[in-house]
Amino acid sequence: MSEQGVNRRRSSTVIAILALSAVVLAVANLVIGSVDIPLGEVLNIVAGKGSESSSWELIVTQSRLPLVATAALSGAALSIAGLLLQTLFNNPLAGPSILGVSSGASLGVAVVMLALGGELGTLFGTTVGGYVSVMVGALAGATLILAALVFFSTLVRGATMLLIVGIMISYLASSAISLLNFFSTQEGVHSYVIWGLGNFSGVTLGNLPLFATVIVLALVWSLLLVKPLNALLLGSRYAETLGVNLRHTRNSLLLLTGILTATVTAFCGPIGFLGLVVPHIARLMLDSSDHNVLLPCTMLAGAVVALLCQLVSVLPTSVGIIPINAITPIVGVPIIIYVILNRKKIKYFN
Repeated sequence: MSEQGVNRRRSSTVIAILALSAVVLAVANLVIGSVDIPLGEVLNIVAGKGSESSSWELIVTQSRLPLVATAALSGAALSIAGLLLQTLFNNPLAGPSILGVSSGASLGVAVVMLALGGELGTLFGTTVGGYVSVMVGALAGATLILAALVFFSTLVRGATMLLIVGIMISYLASSAISLLNFFSTQEGVHSYVIWGLGNFSGVTLGNLPLFATVIVLALVWSLLLVKPLNALLLGSRYAETLGVNLRHTRNSLLLLTGILTATVTAFCGPIGFLGLVVPHIARLMLDSSDHNVLLPCTMLAGAVVALLCQLVSVLPTSVGIIPINAITPIVGVPIIIYVILNRKKIKYFN
C-alpha cells in the first residue's frame, strides 16, 4: 500500500475512534451525575419515549442534554481556535488566550460583577438579569479586544509582531481585572472567582440553539480555510506565490478565532488549556499536519477531551462538582511538556 493510502487509512481509523469515544462519553455524561439514571431510561428519554420517572426525564432533557452538547461544542470550538492560531503564528505554544480575547471577555464580566455590582442585572429583570448581564459583558469585552486586534492587524505586517501586540493587550486586560478585584467587595470577588473556574452548565435548553448555531457556523467556516492554512505551513512567501492573500487570511483567522473564543467564554467562562493542548493530540494521533484531516480530527478530539473533563468533574458527587479549570491542567501540562521535549519529532508541516 502506498504512503498516501496508509495515511488515509490511519486518518479514517483515528476519526472513527474519536467519534466512537465522543458517543460513549456523551452517554456516560447522561447517565452519571448527582443522580445516577439507568442507561435504558436515558436511551428511552433521548429517543423521545419518555420515562417512568418524570424527574429523570426533566434532569436528562433540561440539564444533561444541554450540558453534553455545550461541552462537546465548546471543546471543538476552543481546539479549532488553538489550531488556527498555531498555524497562523507558526508557534506550537499559541492558544486562544494568547491574543487577549479570553482576557477581554473576562474583563467584561469583571466590569459587570465588580464595578457595576449587578446594576445591569436589574435592567434585564430580576429572574434572568444576572445571567444576561454576564453574557452581555463577556461578549462586549471580547468584541472590543477583537476590534482592537483587527485594527492593529492593518498596521502591523508580521504575524510575530501581532502576537506580541495580543500578549500586551492580554496583560492590560489582566491588570484592569486585578484593579477591579482590589476595589471590589468580598461578595463580588467571590462571584467572579466562581465564574472564572469555568463550567459547561451555563447554556440552558432555551439558549442552546443560539450557542450551537454560532459555534457550528464558525466551525464550518474554518473547514473552508483548509487550502490557505496548508499553504501557511510552508511559509508566508510560499503561500503568497500560491495566490494566498496573507492580510485577508490573517484577518479572517483572527475574526474566526475571536468568535469561537468569545462565544465559549461568554457562556462557559474562561476554559483553559483545551485550545493549547488538543491540536497537539490530533497531530500526534495523525502524525500529520494536513488540515484536510487535522481540522475534523481536532474538532472531534476537542469534543472528546471536554466531555472527559466534564465526566471527571461529576464523578466525586459526594463533594460536589469539580471546576473544569481544575481538571484541564492535569490533562494539558504533561502533553505540553512532551511537545516541548519532542518538538522536532512532531510533524508541524505536511
